[in-house]
Amino acid sequence: MEINSVNRDPMPDSSASIERLIEFWDTHSTADYEDETEEVTFAIDLQEEIYTIAVMPELVDLLQRQAKARGVATETLVNLWLAEKLSVAA
Repeated sequence: MEINSVNRDPMPDSSASIERLIEFWDTHSTADYEDETEEVTFAIDLQEEIYTIAVMPELVDLLQRQAKARGVATETLVNLWLAEKLSVAA
């Protein structure tokens, strides 16, 4: 099936912001742009491990509020604070 490129929005160029790309692909189908894509090969090496640690509910509430006030994810704040505390303890 031939794709009619005249009746479609142009794809964002490679210098577009991630926000612009997300906005575009949230409202467009890659099926409509197959003629502008190319096959690529890449490897993914997932080495990062994530650990789950129990935290008292009242601490989670305080952590979430502190993280929101600082404009970061709760996990980010916990990791920053743990790194600070451990660097002092070492």
